[in-house]
Amino acid sequence: MSIYLDIEKKLDGFTLRIQLNADNIPIALLGASGSGKSMTLRCIAGIERPDRGKIIIDGKTVFDSEQHINLKPQKRQVGFLFQNYALFQTMTVRQNILCGARRTGRTDKIQSLIEQFKLVGLENRLPSELSGGQQQRVALARILASEPRVLLLDEPFSALDTFLRWQLEQQMFDVLQQFSGTVMLVSHNREEAYRLCEKIAVLNNGFTTGLREKQALFTHPSTKAEAYLIGIENVVDIGTIQDNNFNIPAWGICVKAHDSAVAIAVSGKSFCSERIENGIPISGVVAQILEGPNDIIVLVTPSKGNGLLHWTTTQANCVVGQTITLWLSPNHIHYLAE
Repeated sequence: MSIYLDIEKKLDGFTLRIQLNADNIPIALLGASGSGKSMTLRCIAGIERPDRGKIIIDGKTVFDSEQHINLKPQKRQVGFLFQNYALFQTMTVRQNILCGARRTGRTDKIQSLIEQFKLVGLENRLPSELSGGQQQRVALARILASEPRVLLLDEPFSALDTFLRWQLEQQMFDVLQQFSGTVMLVSHNREEAYRLCEKIAVLNNGFTTGLREKQALFTHPSTKAEAYLIGIENVVDIGTIQDNNFNIPAWGICVKAHDSAVAIAVSGKSFCSERIENGIPISGVVAQILEGPNDIIVLVTPSKGNGLLHWTTTQANCVVGQTITLWLSPNHIHYLAE
């Protein structure tokens, strides 16, 4: 079961332009708040209407602006897990799940779903009598009872605390492994997207360069948006080109030129305080030292630059105000096209 979309929709401040094609795998839309992720899901589900384009689910056209096709949400066979779960507050757990099963007539599945999602003993409770995690399990059971062809998950763990998120993420992983159709997960949490999905599309101001294999995305980001969202701390613009080298004004250094690059990205863990062979030296003054449970973040103001450098280390033998030299291997530089 596949999903294809090529749509445009004008939003406040930008236009959502997205083209994706996925087939029977869990995929993620990763992006900052307000980038158009949730709107994309709402357009697929039929809750919102794109201005133009086409959406095809499992070979069936559910939206086509040129052919004037716009099927109602009930006709699209899409399961949508909202951030607030959207349970019927006056209905019990069993009644909520029954609402999903009525669309298919498979009311015989209710008990197995109650057992699968560990809701035994909670069947007669109202949503207000359930924890956040229990409510999410009810919502998932209701969705699967309707036998959807596509499963849309809109930041399913955003309202949960850290411990509960981890528990439910493991259960969500099991659900996704058993689901035979395409799953689209919206998230701004890179670890969550990596663990649950096979491919990821980074959405930035309504635009994406398309789906990428998750490992390729995290090891070789190609745009500024991708670099920021996978957690690379240092993203700096390229200046002039001199003798086949790029000038990096923020750090006062030069790096080897690369076709079409407009910026470079360097992980904070890529810097070293000891000289390395063929390394690029960056001298600067320690501006701030931030200690965490596992790492130490050292912010350095480059002596010849005009920006900050983020260095992540396990041991910082320096103090604020001290002049230090950090070394960067050219192999740890990511060149970004846009």
